Amino acid sequence: MQRRHFLALTAATTLTTFSATPSLALNESSAKRLVNGLVGEINRVIASGKSANAMYSDFERILGRYGDMATIAQSTLGADGRNAPAATKRAYKKALQGYIARKYGKRFREFIGGEIEVRGVKRVKRYYEVNAVAKLRGQSPFALDFMVSDRSGKELFFDMKIEGVSLLLTERREIGALLDRKRGDIAALTADLKKMG
Repeated sequence: MQRRHFLALTAATTLTTFSATPSLALNESSAKRLVNGLVGEINRVIASGKSANAMYSDFERILGRYGDMATIAQSTLGADGRNAPAATKRAYKKALQGYIARKYGKRFREFIGGEIEVRGVKRVKRYYEVNAVAKLRGQSPFALDFMVSDRSGKELFFDMKIEGVSLLLTERREIGALLDRKRGDIAALTADLKKMG
């Protein structure tokens, strides 16, 4: 329980930092442009007819290009990652990127025959929420939203919500539970993530 408490505290600090850090170049147009590029690439992969593994590889590349993986990785590790060696954190970030690409890539594969359409953007404190809708064949459209910040020095998304469910919060809970089972051993967690998703 203590580790999860620290994870929650660190996560809250991370999100507060997003709110407190002034944005330099980011604006509605640039946030929307980023997500349009992201969504365009996702739509091309969905329509490609590639195998599942090939799609997951493409999603991992897209995540690396458009996602703030350093922030996502640190947020999911929380206090356990703060003093970890740089090489350990790099290996974890790479494994996490592949894990997220596979896990959420399976959701995106459900979109085959459909598409994602960017609808609007709104400022939320010091970051932007870009709202999109996923249109699937034979199903009702649903919300797919991206939180965009330039805190890392580049315009990147640091969270995604599918039907209002946050990727960052979901992974923080799940990674926290996995890390608890590994008694805080990030290298062991990294090895497991490579096989999951």
